[in-house]
Amino acid sequence: MSVTSWFLVSSTGIRHRLPREMIFVGRDDCELMLQSRSVDKQHAVINYDKEKDEHWVKDLGSLNGTFVNDVRIPDQKYITLKLNDVIRFGYDILPL
Repeated sequence: MSVTSWFLVSSTGIRHRLPREMIFVGRDDCELMLQSRSVDKQHAVINYDKEKDEHWVKDLGSLNGTFVNDVRIPDQKYITLKLNDVIRFGYDILPL
């Protein structure tokens, strides 16, 4: 098992450790809750693959999209996250 830790870093520099499990991102009843009108109640999911030591993000059909490096990712398709990727949920650039 890898000892690598993965973090989401907000635009203000606050670090949020990503667990080695699936987490939901959204406005309501999610492991990572964002207070933005452009974020759906359940907006996206971030999953972890133990064998590859990778995190994947998937948009859950949100209205305003999930972006990796300013590119909107397709709905319902996992995208592998890489070191220094920038993730945005919806259109607001707000702290996590």
